[in-house]
Amino acid sequence: MPPKSPGNDHPEATGTSLLQQAFDSEVFRQQGHQLVDRLADYLHQVLRRADFPVMPWREPAELRQEWQQLLADPLPISFVELTEKLLQQSIHLHHPRCCGHQVAPPAPITALAELFSALLNNSMAVYEVGPAGTVIEKAVLGWLAQRLGMAPGADGILTSGGSLGNLTGLLAARRERGGRDVWEESTCGLPMAVMVSAESHYSVARALKIMGLGSQGLIKLPVNERLQVRPELLETMLLAARAKGRQVIAIVANACSTSTGAYDPLPEIGEFAKKNGLWFHVDAAHGGAASFSPNYRHLLQGLEEADSLVIDFHKMMLCPALATAVLFRDGTVLKRIFSQKASYLLPEQQQVPWQDIARNTIECTKKMMGLKVMMLLKTVGEGIFSEYVTRVYDLSRDFATVLQGESDFRLAVEPQANIVCFRHQPDQVPAGQWGEYNARLRRQLVAHGRFYIVQTTIAGEIYLRLTLMNPFTNLNDLQELLAEIRHFGRLVCRQENQGKK
Repeated sequence: MPPKSPGNDHPEATGTSLLQQAFDSEVFRQQGHQLVDRLADYLHQVLRRADFPVMPWREPAELRQEWQQLLADPLPISFVELTEKLLQQSIHLHHPRCCGHQVAPPAPITALAELFSALLNNSMAVYEVGPAGTVIEKAVLGWLAQRLGMAPGADGILTSGGSLGNLTGLLAARRERGGRDVWEESTCGLPMAVMVSAESHYSVARALKIMGLGSQGLIKLPVNERLQVRPELLETMLLAARAKGRQVIAIVANACSTSTGAYDPLPEIGEFAKKNGLWFHVDAAHGGAASFSPNYRHLLQGLEEADSLVIDFHKMMLCPALATAVLFRDGTVLKRIFSQKASYLLPEQQQVPWQDIARNTIECTKKMMGLKVMMLLKTVGEGIFSEYVTRVYDLSRDFATVLQGESDFRLAVEPQANIVCFRHQPDQVPAGQWGEYNARLRRQLVAHGRFYIVQTTIAGEIYLRLTLMNPFTNLNDLQELLAEIRHFGRLVCRQENQGKK
């Protein structure tokens, strides 16, 4: 039979029911072809630096009102119109001039894996409702643990993002080093604390507060001029915390930090943790993939000794959000983090079956996260990770060299990863105003749309921040960015002078 048109006709007009319309396989086939064709054209354009805004800036209230009105409008809109509208209003991660946050431009095959997973919708709570997804997850985790140099017996889970991953690792720390079964007996009366870098991701502090440790349970560790934890101060910090009655259970290291891409000295921190009986957790959500690069895996020396670690596939491994690996050096920890009865789903057994994943994670229902990784590995190959990491890490160093040769720019810190922090410091702007000046020029640059960059605060000062996530960004793009920054800097200065008149 000929395919039905997926146009604007409502089911009432065609005589079909809403359910028949929604599940019509021929409509799905036609819409699927239209979508893939459009996205392939889009990918072709954007990777060749098509002349449209990288970040099509609109005021949030204005855009929200537009979509509220669209939803309230009783008239239908076609699938093609709706997807085109979304393309026009979204940030374009595949554009080589998109250098903002730590989110990967996904390899197209991983997007197809997401489509496949979404339609099958296997929920992954227990083996029976996600058999293939369950064993794929275990296979991917085993492969990753081996590539990171972890010992046999390591195991883990996939979860929805680094924030949940860090929380899971710290829950394990509380279970293994807390001295009490807090799952059954609560944390009341236990002044537990965790040592973390002053540059740690906010999700670590949030996890500790979710766990009930409060602000007093967060011991911030000083960093050096490269924004790395200072291992020579760890003993002093630990003794001071214990003198205040805190029960220190863990230490968290960055590999690398979100703000500047700094890698903490993992061997020294790991040795300190082992000596003092602390749980050693490494937040490698962004920088853990450097393990795949022969040029940069030295940054992760000592990672294999972590008691727990997290790595995001949606950051430096070219997968769409979300997919985070949480790995434990001792895989049996998984069976002890969560102990809860749910007889309708997880019948009590003396031998806990490995295949019922909901026993070992905060989530019950979750997507087949391992599928996109498996698809990328088997259709493209593991070498893509080495090529990708090496390319963007190399580019960050090349760009830092360019910045150091420009008299009106200042590099905040030598990049270790693919994150470069710097600011524009022209002579006509007083030193005390450099931070606000850079913030103002960034707002205008982003509104203009040719580039997307962000800002961060280092030692109380505002800096511009690039995360070079796109493997097709090159030095020519970054030279053009510097020209744009100078242009908008001059504009900010003119506006400032006019305001004084």
